[in-house]
Parts: sequence; structure tokens; C-alpha cells
Amino acid sequence: MAQFTRIEVATTIKEVGMIPLFFNNDIELSKKVLKACYDGGAKLLEFTARGDFAHEVFGDLIKYTVKELPGMIMGVGSVSDAAQASLFMSLGANFVVTPLLREDIATVCNRRKVLWSAGCGSLTEIARAEELGCEIVKLFPGDIYGPQFVKSVKGPQPWTSIMPTGGVSPTEENLKGWFDAGVTCVGMGSKLISKDILANEDFAELEMNVRKVLAIIKSFRS
Repeated sequence: MAQFTRIEVATTIKEVGMIPLFFNNDIELSKKVLKACYDGGAKLLEFTARGDFAHEVFGDLIKYTVKELPGMIMGVGSVSDAAQASLFMSLGANFVVTPLLREDIATVCNRRKVLWSAGCGSLTEIARAEELGCEIVKLFPGDIYGPQFVKSVKGPQPWTSIMPTGGVSPTEENLKGWFDAGVTCVGMGSKLISKDILANEDFAELEMNVRKVLAIIKSFRS
């Protein structure tokens, strides 16, 4: 069962402005990544469940988070159907992110009052997701659409909250482009948690990178 309400999750997403995205089937490595992000100031992490037995790793990470990282909000991404969403919610997922818009996922998440974010690529999909109760829409893949798409959507729909994933880099120039266009939050995976960091287990660098990104985002909002 989720520790945090969907209102609490949505508020935190909007306040922090960045969600790290990560998957690895090595539980101990994943714990170290999670702690580095937490120590760097990230209050959320999206576990992109793309591998075999991902739910087992996620279950262990949730238990670790509850015990060792108070206030950390763990969610799950790359969810493709309602059964998968239900499985991860039963393990304690506090939010569910999908690469596509599926109404069956909306139904099961709304039933449990768990925040969900649908991957959308058109204004029609965004509007439908919002009709189904999606508070923050995921723009995916972000590098295909770019900040101009966000700016165009916010014209007729200024109330829409958008989180691009893909095409987001931890540089001031890239982040400025997205936030100037009006995004609510960005999702960042391998550009933040790189293969080199994982190979070298340089978690001090990861913590520093997370802290730097959050400081850049904060500077845009001050």
C-alpha cells in the first residue's frame, strides 16, 4: 500500500521539479543509487521496471526506503497494463508512470487513489488523460517533441502540468529550455545516472550531480 497520498506526491513533484529514473536488477547497487539520489536532495525516484523479476527488486527497495530513507517517495515506471500497475501498487508504489495512455491503468490507480502519469504525444491524448484524472502528464519521448511542443500545449491549456522524459540533460542550457517552456517537472535517467557512475560506483558524483540539477531548477523558479 502507498505511504503517500496522490495529493502529497503531486505536490512534491511540483516542488522538487526533477525525478531520477533508474533500473538495475542488482539490489545492493540499486540501494546505493537510491541513497545517493536521496542524499542529493531528490525526494522521489521512478524505478523503471523493465527487467526480469523487477517487482522483486522493487519490493526490497521499498522496504529499504521505508526503513532508511524517511520521506523518500518511490514510484514505478514503464508500466504497460493494469495488472502490472496493480502488482507494483500492492508492493507499495506511491505513483505509477506509463509510456503510453491506457484507460485500464487509470482505472486501477484511481481506485486506489494512487497518482499516475500517462505517456502522451499529442494534445488529444493529453486532454483525454486529464479527463481520466491524470494530474501530471508525461511527455514521451521528450527529445522528439522538445520544449516548443510544451510551449504550444500550454497556450490553449495553461492548466496542464507536463513532465518530459527523454531528451532531458543535467545542463543549465537544456533545463532552462524545458522550464522556460513551462514544464512542471523533468524525468532524468541515464543522463543523470550514467553507465560510468554505475561501473565505477561513484555515488559521491551522483549525489553531487543530483544536488547540482536541483539547484539549477530552483534558480529558475526564484
